[in-house]
Amino acid sequence: MLAVGAAVGLTAWWLWSGLPPLKPAQAATARIDVIRTALAAGAGAGAAITLMLAFRRQRHQEIVAASAEHDASERRVTELYTKAAEQLGSDQAPVRLAGLYALDRLAQDTPELRQTIVDVFCAYLRMPYTPPHEQGRGEKIRTAQRAARAKGAPSSGPAGDRDPYEEYQVRLTAQCILANHLGYAPPPQGRADPHARYWPATRLDLTGAALVGFNLDGCRIGEAQFGGATFTGVAQFGGATFTGDAWFGGATFTGAAQFGGATFTSDAWFGIRGFTGDVWWGTFTDHPWFRGATFTADARFDGATFTGDAWFGGATFTGAAQFGGATFTGDAQFGGARGAERVELDGARVLRPDAGHAWPPGWKLVAETDGEVVLRREPSAPPADARPGPQEAGPDATEAP
Repeated sequence: MLAVGAAVGLTAWWLWSGLPPLKPAQAATARIDVIRTALAAGAGAGAAITLMLAFRRQRHQEIVAASAEHDASERRVTELYTKAAEQLGSDQAPVRLAGLYALDRLAQDTPELRQTIVDVFCAYLRMPYTPPHEQGRGEKIRTAQRAARAKGAPSSGPAGDRDPYEEYQVRLTAQCILANHLGYAPPPQGRADPHARYWPATRLDLTGAALVGFNLDGCRIGEAQFGGATFTGVAQFGGATFTGDAWFGGATFTGAAQFGGATFTSDAWFGIRGFTGDVWWGTFTDHPWFRGATFTADARFDGATFTGDAWFGGATFTGAAQFGGATFTGDAQFGGARGAERVELDGARVLRPDAGHAWPPGWKLVAETDGEVVLRREPSAPPADARPGPQEAGPDATEAP
């Protein structure tokens, strides 16, 4: 009201002060016109102020409503996350499975939570676990649990007393959920879809995890930590792409390890304790380190491409190691490798023959007619399959460096 009165008074004063001297009759008419104009200006100012106040009230209400909605959504997400995470601690396998699927759905609907939920999955897989076919006491546990349930005893107990066969299914589910979201598919028409099944730039920390039948074929992973992990059964990484560092130091493969067609675009570290199954490898676009790795079965690098330095110094080969058709673009170091007589390099391409390579004994560089430089066995060296196996080669053949 004060603003409206001020507007009326100022308008009247301004109009009246600008009038020339008038006769009495004209002055009366002029006063009426001045008052009418001033009142109109005051009404306009009042309407503007009223509109502004209404807009401010509406804006304030919208902000309060949006804040309340955001808080409610955050509380809902937190409650869902907490409940699902608690389910993973249940002694009942169906409850743990429900927790995994609830977290999966929450992550799919809430992109900002995806990495956090992936971390929860990885933490679950890092929990101590021995597959039932390796521990020999699975049936005893099942029998004891059945007897306890028959007597009406509660089924709760430490995680180590869970049914290993049921826990095996829970872990397979966790691994499959991760793989489903790491399977890369280009977005339609180049548009990013926040609700797509593929979760880009996902990091995996499975350090020391017990992984059974692990399968990341064709997946696209960011940074991956597998140091000290144990892979039971076939470990499949065929066609996978690692866009960040990949660490397998100290990992153990008790079955076949398939890396055929895999691509490592950053550092790849393979200081691995043991391969007890066959191994197939793919493409390494940085510096793969296999120093100290132990291959206790066939290792196939034939057709693999090493676009950086390849380090096999100190590695142990107790099975055949096939590098025929591989391509070395940087330094290749096999110095100190045990069982190097079992390494087959015939036909491997070397793009930098003048680099400081250290090849296994019995191999030399040969320039082909097409100008390529490849590795050929020296005439005096017997073929790998004619050389003694690890047991015949002496006590140091299978000894880890």
